[in-house]
Amino acid sequence: MKIPTDILDRIWLKLADFAVEYGWKLIGAAFILVIGLVVIRWIGKTLQRWLAKREMEPPVRTLIVRVVKLIVFVFTFVIVLEKVGVPIAPLLAGVGVLGLGIGLAMQGVLTNLMAGLLIIFTKPFRVGEYVEVLGVQGVVQNIDLFSTVLTHPDRSRVVIPNRKIIGEILHNCGHTRQLNLSVGVGYGTNLGEALATVRATLAANPRVLKTPEPVVGVSVLADSSIVIAIQPWVKVADHGAAGGELNLAIVEAFRSKRIEIPFPQREVRVFNAGELGAKAA
Repeated sequence: MKIPTDILDRIWLKLADFAVEYGWKLIGAAFILVIGLVVIRWIGKTLQRWLAKREMEPPVRTLIVRVVKLIVFVFTFVIVLEKVGVPIAPLLAGVGVLGLGIGLAMQGVLTNLMAGLLIIFTKPFRVGEYVEVLGVQGVVQNIDLFSTVLTHPDRSRVVIPNRKIIGEILHNCGHTRQLNLSVGVGYGTNLGEALATVRATLAANPRVLKTPEPVVGVSVLADSSIVIAIQPWVKVADHGAAGGELNLAIVEAFRSKRIEIPFPQREVRVFNAGELGAKAA
């Protein structure tokens, strides 16, 4: 189908008028936008380097950089809109109404945001610390505005929405954890020697921290053994390996000193054994 010549002429005239009226404005707006994006990137990098020299939590630095970049971007966007002739006042009113609707529809997201800000500024835990919350545990890998990421001891990642953390009971171990080991010795054992052997074994392991001092003592008088509780502190990264090393070292040390590690056993006594034998015959 062939378009009539007069319609094509009108289209070209409209395009020419638009180019004359808005062409330079669009070019200027595009130039301002490009310059603004370059400035935003430069400000972000410069501010990040400056904040890195200050004593500040990484999430706080990230938040400050993002807020500053967002403010500069909004300022640049307003200038671009004004350059192309868009009325700003009605646009801001429309954005306000739209923001209210989006806020009502995204209450969960905003709750996560507010909880993230509360976590960042109150600092109930920090990156690198070992925490337990909501039945999960791990090393804090990242604290973001909307979620907190933990590294579980099995090397998996646990992502927790920030709104789930606020108001819950939080167990923060910091950068150290306490091992909860135990070993049983016979009732005829010299307890002083056994306790000294355990303490010497702990002192010989480089993963065990000297401060705070390990807790070693008799915890339970069981049926067939005296249970010695062994509770040293280690760094979070050493928690898994230290337990196995200490158990092996304690067993070997007890064997070398002939300290008995009993196993469960029962003593059965038969009364009137002669009468039972006669009846059986």
